[in-house]
Amino acid sequence: MSLARVHNFSISLDGFGTGAGQGPDAHFGHAGDRLHQWMFATQWWEAGGTAGVDDVFVQRHDPGIGAEIMGAGKFGHPGWHEDPDWKGAWGPNPPFHTPVFVLTHHTRPSIEMEGGTTFHFLDTSPAEALETARKAAGDQDVRIGGGPTVIREFLAARLIDHLHVVVVPVLLGRGVRLWDGLEGVEKDYKIEQTSSPSGVTHLSFTRA
Repeated sequence: MSLARVHNFSISLDGFGTGAGQGPDAHFGHAGDRLHQWMFATQWWEAGGTAGVDDVFVQRHDPGIGAEIMGAGKFGHPGWHEDPDWKGAWGPNPPFHTPVFVLTHHTRPSIEMEGGTTFHFLDTSPAEALETARKAAGDQDVRIGGGPTVIREFLAARLIDHLHVVVVPVLLGRGVRLWDGLEGVEKDYKIEQTSSPSGVTHLSFTRA
């Protein structure tokens, strides 16, 4: 069976995976790009970037992925469902290049984008969404793309096989936390920690 994987999910020191006050021009709310600056500095993101440990981790984002599951909050700002022309925050050629299943209570017809990405909208449980995504992924894995609420729900349901969390040395104070309600979840995993010169810490959880 294919694996359910999370890659490059960044959180603050106080556990927030996104900031407060999300809007059309603030995809991560008041956090801005502070949780992802480590990624923007890598070769994976831009030619001439760093080739160190951060780049090694971020390069694992795409290989072997045949489908993605994301939450409504990653697909768009609060209220996106009221805009029939909203097609996500990534322009006409999103970076996924696979089927993407958006978990939302506001379903709509599938949207085919450039580059192989097609957004499908599901109002279902994590287990049922994963079953659907696995069928679309074939013999490849499924990436659980976020945001923090969706990853938390999949962790609570014991559905994630590999989790890569990047702890960024900033304090956000408000937003949406990743770890709330997950006491003891670490017992399911072998955990490795890798520190980076950029200041972030990579935590890799692999199902025991």
